[in-house]
Amino acid sequence: MRRLVVLLTAVLAALALSPALPAAAAPGTPVVFVHGYTGSASNWTTAISVFRAGGYSNSELFAYEYNSYGNNITNAQGLATYVSQVRARTGAAQVDIVNHSMGGLVSLWYLKQLGGAQYVRHLASIAGANHGTTYASACLIYTTCQQMYPGSSFINTLSAGDETPGSTKYGTWYSPCDGIIIPYTSTVLSGATNNYVACQTHIGYLTDTVTLTQIRSFLAS
Repeated sequence: MRRLVVLLTAVLAALALSPALPAAAAPGTPVVFVHGYTGSASNWTTAISVFRAGGYSNSELFAYEYNSYGNNITNAQGLATYVSQVRARTGAAQVDIVNHSMGGLVSLWYLKQLGGAQYVRHLASIAGANHGTTYASACLIYTTCQQMYPGSSFINTLSAGDETPGSTKYGTWYSPCDGIIIPYTSTVLSGATNNYVACQTHIGYLTDTVTLTQIRSFLAS
């Protein structure tokens, strides 16, 4: 009996000296993907695979869908609601946004005109139509394309003042081989980390694992 008491005492002492178990890791910042004109959540299949390979879970990856032919102000309001839902669902104070093409306009309107910057930690714009594109002349029957054309009141509003407001970290990826964003330098934002890609097509970005990995690293910065 005495030996048992001694053994239990030794075990309890060892436990007291051992380091405490680490607390459960805090959830990562969720990512909201925002597609471009005529796009959908399916555009992000490769991106989601790249992010999963980097340690993201399915519960941290979200894709916002909107009406490509409606009004980008309405689409930005919808993004605001969607981000609020993601934050409520995940418990995260902020999200990261990754957008493509016209999704750049939707995202920027949310951050700059709707006060969304406080809820966005990083904004990564892939071939974003951030200052418009003359290619939009092919679809001017739609409000979104009218807004996407250089010199529109929508573009002028976004370009006025600080292009990268708040404490959000902004990054862009742009290429002379884009072919849809004309001029291709339209994507560049003052105050952002602007990444020149030697040659990538507009749609090619969506399956470009090198660029998508760079974006994943940018969100981790």
